[in-house]
Amino acid sequence: MRIKTASDLPRRSFLRSATAGILTTAVAPLWLRPTAAKPHTSKGLILGKGKHTYEWVGDWLKLPAGMQLGSCHGGICFDSHGLVYLNTETENAVMVFDPDGKFVHAFGKDYQHGSHGMMIRREGKDEYIYITHQNRNELIKLTLAGEQVWTRGFPQELGVYKAASEYKPTAIAFAPNGDLYVADGYGKDWVHHYNSRGDYLRSWGGTGSEPGKLNNPHGIWVDTRRKTPVVVVADRGNHRLQLFSLEGQHQGFVTEGMRMPSNMDQHGDDLAVADLAGKVTILDKDNRVIAELGDNADPKLRATNKITSDQWKDGIFVSPHCVRWDKHGNLYVHEWLLSGRVTKLRRV
Repeated sequence: MRIKTASDLPRRSFLRSATAGILTTAVAPLWLRPTAAKPHTSKGLILGKGKHTYEWVGDWLKLPAGMQLGSCHGGICFDSHGLVYLNTETENAVMVFDPDGKFVHAFGKDYQHGSHGMMIRREGKDEYIYITHQNRNELIKLTLAGEQVWTRGFPQELGVYKAASEYKPTAIAFAPNGDLYVADGYGKDWVHHYNSRGDYLRSWGGTGSEPGKLNNPHGIWVDTRRKTPVVVVADRGNHRLQLFSLEGQHQGFVTEGMRMPSNMDQHGDDLAVADLAGKVTILDKDNRVIAELGDNADPKLRATNKITSDQWKDGIFVSPHCVRWDKHGNLYVHEWLLSGRVTKLRRV
């Protein structure tokens, strides 16, 4: 079933031109002078219902004196010890906090201005960070301390890229067998499949709206809620999730509740979707909407990074870019905002 484009949503061409403008601006020291975030004290503010009831905790991050998040346009994830890793556009491309929000350390000067998607994976006794970098045009593997292990550029084997600059990956996902899937969300709208060593296997997609085609495949996830895993792509420009086999065969769409889906995460039988157009949507095992959190009713105050902190409202999202559950079932929402906002939704 094809989804109708909602009249209050920006078209893909607008989004891409806006993104390009932000990237150009990011070269200037805009992040050095972000709007100071106002303190948010929202204790007791409850979102959702039933098993998806959460307390909005907007002030959980505790930064050192003089430090600010700066522009956020990336992801968030956790290591096996529960430490929280998040991206910013600043020289602190990866910032690390303990579960209570206390700052631990930061690194990534070489990865500022473009660290867009991030995941952590255990491999044997060690854990590694994987970052998709839209301006370096590559996938980067790092140790948890930030030491580079390897990089992978655009897949020349596919034959659709004339230059590295056409490849702008935005997200990565892992299959149970260790394979990697990379979404070229700001480039040519392909999904690229690699084995666990980073060797190229295949690609699928390309620009379009018909089944199997993609329009700004911004996020990607391997859904293991059923016996046979499927690759879920946040087909943001088409306002839908698109489902594929592990080998790339189209298997269906999810359109209910989707505005501008940007990224996903799984916890038990549920899938959380960060929707850039002002909400977090939770789907059950059958991909039916069971909760919508922080829904922003004003189209002018969503899907933009220019809403300053004096316009933020506790309990209302502006531009959810990435969502992640921790092992306790708490949700963390990383928003695309120039002055940076990462909200914790504590499960009640």
